[in-house]
Amino acid sequence: MERRKRFLLGGVLLAGAVGFLIYSAASETSVYYMTIEEFVAQKSALANEGVRVAGRVRDGSMQWDPKTLNLRFELADFKSPDDGVPVRYTGILPDMFAEGRDVIVEGKYGNNGIFQAHTIMTSCPSKYEPKPGT
Repeated sequence: MERRKRFLLGGVLLAGAVGFLIYSAASETSVYYMTIEEFVAQKSALANEGVRVAGRVRDGSMQWDPKTLNLRFELADFKSPDDGVPVRYTGILPDMFAEGRDVIVEGKYGNNGIFQAHTIMTSCPSKYEPKPGT
């Protein structure tokens, strides 16, 4: 009987440990995903929260320093590039990154009004979109 209790207790502890590891891994990697329009509407409520935001790199806003790997740009709305959020990123510049390109940035929006990205993902332009004027 004593052996059976120890076996049962060990099984419960093992199941609890596995459950805790699954919960902690899921909570650390889960982030909100939203468009820039949705983000701008509630950016103060999302300060210092992990978030993933889709938008477009505003034309004329990109500043890249290859020596320090610092990138600065504004993430703007897809339709009207009036509202935007300044983004800072340090790291290797993605190959397809350019002004006017659709990107997804992941990071935290600070109380200073700057989105500090730790990941930037770009989307490649579709070969099947019609050329303007056709």
